[in-house]
Amino acid sequence: MADNARAGRMAKRIQTIVASAIEREVKDRRLELITVTDTRVTGDLHDATVYYTVRGRTIDEEPNYDEAAEALHRARGQLRKIVGDQLGVRFTPTLAFEVDTVPEASAHMEALLAKARARHAELAELKKNATPAGDANPYKTEEP
Repeated sequence: MADNARAGRMAKRIQTIVASAIEREVKDRRLELITVTDTRVTGDLHDATVYYTVRGRTIDEEPNYDEAAEALHRARGQLRKIVGDQLGVRFTPTLAFEVDTVPEASAHMEALLAKARARHAELAELKKNATPAGDANPYKTEEP
């Protein structure tokens, strides 16, 4: 069993190789808008999962995830060959591609935090003009 440090180094190397291969070596126009964001390698170094995001061609255009997934599926063998040639290990890991949902989850979290900040500011504004319902000191005290 390989150590986690070696798997991490191999994952970073595979990420670099796949990203540069998509950019320079694989001739498929559908891969132009793909960005490789992360790679994870299993502990036995036999399987690698490459995470990617897809941009739209213009700012207003939605990214086409199905088309990108199909292009990566078709180029998987070629990419594995390139990775094997450049890694120089006994067994070239199999490649699996998954859409990276971290950017969307991060944007959703930012929206929730902005909503919470707005509600907090609203409650702070209401608190400025508030007066206590009872006495200023709600605790019972003995009168001397």
